Amino acid sequence: MRTPPHVLWQLVEPPIQGAGLDLIELQWNREGEGWVLRVFIDRPEPPHLPGASEPPADVLPRLTVSHEDCERVSRDLSAALDVADVIHHTYKLEVSSPGIDRPLRREQDFRRFAGQPVKIRCTEPSEGRRNFSGVLRGAENGRVEVDCEGKVYQLPVATIARANLVPDWDAEFRRQGASRGGEGGTKPSEPERKGEWEHSHDQSKTRRDETAAPHAPHRSAS
Repeated sequence: MRTPPHVLWQLVEPPIQGAGLDLIELQWNREGEGWVLRVFIDRPEPPHLPGASEPPADVLPRLTVSHEDCERVSRDLSAALDVADVIHHTYKLEVSSPGIDRPLRREQDFRRFAGQPVKIRCTEPSEGRRNFSGVLRGAENGRVEVDCEGKVYQLPVATIARANLVPDWDAEFRRQGASRGGEGGTKPSEPERKGEWEHSHDQSKTRRDETAAPHAPHRSAS
């Protein structure tokens, strides 16, 4: 019997919050390699001083999720899931940062990333459509505002099935080029850049295979 995702959410969120991080998304699916529990974590929204457009300089280095963060959370979640014993078959646990195509789930997520391009899919139509691609304008009172080619739609958060930031691959490539001291040569094509970033994001996960405890068999790979 499949463990309901909301049960897993309730189990994994407290250890993540205890580490000073946010649970962004949880995916629990059976794939070609077996059952996979993917957990995406991020740091809470940084503090903003009155009149400041950016967080203080001493805060910036602590805004990203590190390899060590993923490893620590993976250990904590493995222990919590073993104790709860709600999954009675082999599975793989993956813990990672959300990446530049970050999923948006809570109202505070939509407020935090106002002004960014997004894609949203709803379970119920709004003005005859379920899919929206445009600029996020913010969220308030349980509703998300998105500007699609000059027309603003107000979408109830409760009806949003999936929402993600739309990556600016050109900007990311330029940022990575700058961080590497201008290396990289000719600008790769869009599919090549996207594949590179997906691979890099995958490699950012800490991976560990371990023998399962008899009472809660699983393999944990974060």
